[in-house]
Amino acid sequence: MKEDYKEISDYGAIGNLRTVALSGRDGSIDWACFPEIDNPSTFAAILDNKKGGRFRVSPLNSSSTYQKYLGDTNSLETGFKRNGSTILTVRDLMPLSGNINGREAAKSQSLPEIYRCIECISDEEAVEVEWSPRFDYGRSRVKIEKRNGSWIAKDGKNKMVLSGAVNGEVKELKEGSMLIISNKMKKGEKKVLVTRFNSENAPIAAPEDFYHKLDETEKSWHEWVHLKDVSHSKKWAGEWMQMVIRSELVFKMLINSDTGSFAAAPTTSLPETIGGARNWDYRFAWLRDASMTAQALLAVGHEAEASDYVHWLEEVTSKQFEEGLPIQVMYGLRGQTELSEHELQHFEGYKNSSPVRIGNEAAKQLQLETYGEVINTAYELERRGERLKPHIRTFLKNVTEYVCNIWKEPDHGIWELRSGRQHLVYSKVMAWVTFDRAVMLAEKYGLEGNVEKWKKTRNEVRNDILANGFNKEMNSFVQAYGSEIIDASNLRIPLLEFLPFDDPRIQGTINMIKEQLSENGFIYRYLMDDGLPGKEGSFNLCTFWLVDCLAMSGRIDEAMELFEKMLMHANHLGLYSEQLDPSSGRFLGNFPQAFTHIGFINSAIYLAYALGRKVPEHTLTGTPSHRKYAGR
Repeated sequence: MKEDYKEISDYGAIGNLRTVALSGRDGSIDWACFPEIDNPSTFAAILDNKKGGRFRVSPLNSSSTYQKYLGDTNSLETGFKRNGSTILTVRDLMPLSGNINGREAAKSQSLPEIYRCIECISDEEAVEVEWSPRFDYGRSRVKIEKRNGSWIAKDGKNKMVLSGAVNGEVKELKEGSMLIISNKMKKGEKKVLVTRFNSENAPIAAPEDFYHKLDETEKSWHEWVHLKDVSHSKKWAGEWMQMVIRSELVFKMLINSDTGSFAAAPTTSLPETIGGARNWDYRFAWLRDASMTAQALLAVGHEAEASDYVHWLEEVTSKQFEEGLPIQVMYGLRGQTELSEHELQHFEGYKNSSPVRIGNEAAKQLQLETYGEVINTAYELERRGERLKPHIRTFLKNVTEYVCNIWKEPDHGIWELRSGRQHLVYSKVMAWVTFDRAVMLAEKYGLEGNVEKWKKTRNEVRNDILANGFNKEMNSFVQAYGSEIIDASNLRIPLLEFLPFDDPRIQGTINMIKEQLSENGFIYRYLMDDGLPGKEGSFNLCTFWLVDCLAMSGRIDEAMELFEKMLMHANHLGLYSEQLDPSSGRFLGNFPQAFTHIGFINSAIYLAYALGRKVPEHTLTGTPSHRKYAGR
């Protein structure tokens, strides 16, 4: 194992509503795909320290560093210290301007570029820059040359420019060209570097140009996160407000401004255990937990993003369904259906964690939950006053009829098990959600369809789950029919209102999950042989689900203790990965993870509700008020 890889938690993220770059505490941008998140990488040192490529700015001599976001934005400052005093700062941004509220407002064509402003704080400092683009996941050889005062990197198909650096040395390595720039800077001196993808021209930016871009970008992020609608005041968040804001900003950064879809994470193949093979590509849009996402965004005042996402989801899935194809688990951010999985065998992987994968073959799996998520998200919109279009209503009716025919089939489930299909309890619960929400859409909002049939099937599914999915000896719902394996996805059962929180079967399930799947308080998805080698870490989203369940069960002290523990395990910038090593707290999995941050927001809301605070989302699913509204 190489020691020159940073911890996953040592990164911050910057973005422009099209792509995201990871910038480390050492001033090195080690991951970026241009022009969009799901394009091949240009900088990928996080996946291969030698072959991946990076854009590093750092002093030659420092003892420690810090990172902070510049206010409530996604622009980042990295500072370098010596003997406790700051000697150099690097400010990173991807420029934005104007209103970014919703996809229609945010369609301004942000360029695939990064601005880096270096400022010398000490009397004099030697600074080094390494710029080594590696296009197409490092599969092509890059040549760097100087032209018209800038540096150009090309591989015959792709190109990238770096401006702001006059003198430098190009070193030829077997991986391709690498530009090294060495400068001495005096106190107060500022230099601006601009790198732009698919271009041979980038502006020679003066410091005042950078700060103008910074001001524009800061205004866009700040106005979005602090919408003026007073009904969505974040006072309910109290001491958690800054983390709620940071989670909002992370999520917005992962949204595609053209479509309204969002990536689960901006990275691929960051491992679920160091040196392991559970390394997946997350740069796609999952239907999973769509309603949870909509609920979180609506609760913090972002109706436009919630609506955009749900409409995109409906548009993409209805198109495929009307063509006679099953709804997929995930799609590309522009609705692509072909997400073939490949291994990049020339990359060694993060800390020798191989294989590195691009694409995701789980897209073709059968997951019954996806249908429930589609119907549930439609319900989330309708109950907030957004009338669905006639063709979407027809689609929802057809989906419900389709699930009437397939709900008895085994599937791969929420965790995309590659060990074969089973009759998974959570999948059946989501089938029940399909019929339950379709009935409510019909009775409350006029959805046309065979409502009596849906009611009858809903009861049939419910009785099937209660008869086969609950183990009386264990006093818990289990992963699959006939199984004794405990699965954290069943924490969603009361949140979806299949049973109330005070039902003994729900409390038994919560207690069993705490007993069997908890390590140092953190929750694993499951502990079993799932057909894949190695282990994985605890799953942050599952830990937040447990917070929700404890809070809504009146177990406030337990919920608060676990929530505060998760707060302590965010990184220095308030970011979360997908998983944690429960013993060390080390970040595992792709980063930053959208659903983890959505889980955080929802947990903050549920916990605030349980504490008696006035939350903006007064009809959260699972609460007594929503159960009354739903007639349960």
